[in-house]
Amino acid sequence: MTAERGIQLGTHRFPGPVVFLAPMAGVSDRPFRQLCRRLGASGAVSEMVTSDTRLWDTAKTRHRLDHRGEPAPRIVQLLGNEPDRLAQAARENVARGADIIDLNLGCPAKKVCRKAAGSALLADEDLVERLLQALTAAVTVPVTLKMRLGIDRDHLTATRIARIAERAGVAMLTVHGRTRACGYRGEVDYRAIAAVVDAVGIPVLANGDITTVEHATAVLRQTGAAGLMIGRGAQGRPWLPGRIRAALDGRPVPPPPGREALGRLIEEHVAALHRQYGQDQGVRIARKHIGWYLLHNRPEIDRRPLLELADAGEQLAAIRTMFGRSAGPRTVPPAPGDDDVSIVTGD
Repeated sequence: MTAERGIQLGTHRFPGPVVFLAPMAGVSDRPFRQLCRRLGASGAVSEMVTSDTRLWDTAKTRHRLDHRGEPAPRIVQLLGNEPDRLAQAARENVARGADIIDLNLGCPAKKVCRKAAGSALLADEDLVERLLQALTAAVTVPVTLKMRLGIDRDHLTATRIARIAERAGVAMLTVHGRTRACGYRGEVDYRAIAAVVDAVGIPVLANGDITTVEHATAVLRQTGAAGLMIGRGAQGRPWLPGRIRAALDGRPVPPPPGREALGRLIEEHVAALHRQYGQDQGVRIARKHIGWYLLHNRPEIDRRPLLELADAGEQLAAIRTMFGRSAGPRTVPPAPGDDDVSIVTGD
């Protein structure tokens, strides 16, 4: 199956087939986005950032706003329900280097929906229209939208909101094929995504439970979407979007990394997390990624001892030992775009 059309978003051309990394809070940070892009993802969307700029002076938000060294286009996802604040946040992010602004209408988390944001907005079409009009009027870069099918199966609003978005000047939609009430449970309704594709003339990406090359091919055929967005399927498998792109393009599909290559990749990713967050927080954040890598690729390995380590150097040394690799340099050099810092990785 070959997809040749691709997607044009403003001045940015994404040649087909288009396979994006989804925004995932606590997952799709700068190190993970850079890794997925290098391994073949068409693009990668940031973790959601609150539109309330008064809350930006926190460590968590500063990391979420960090796009140093990332290749263009840099895509920032905003979360909020006030048109003026969203517009201001969009302008601020463009000034900081954002190339595309995405609005979150998909997050089903209770703490988000209680604030009438994320997927809760799917119940208020008038407000969605005001938010989108404010965003497209505020910035000259493309505005995109990620959403679900509706708040529940009795209130499916995706098709109507897609048309609202198109009228407001939104450049692309991503549709997760579940409702807010579903959370991440139950089957994804790809037929409902296909209905959104048929309802609008702007590109639509299909999203939800795409975890294999074979399933990705079937979803693209079933939905008629312009491309795909991969979320949880990429956890522990950052090469998955790139493998899917190759398959859809009719190119040879790179095999998943073997034992030695996987060890190198995990070590690279973990060292990047140490650099991004500092050693203490970096070690804690790395644990979940290590867990996903081992769960999905080396389930026979007992990962508990590795996940209990609290020292950055010991964590990296244990990864090398686990994968039969010789000791690397005691210092991991900064990645392109990082500050002039290094992390000691003593054996």
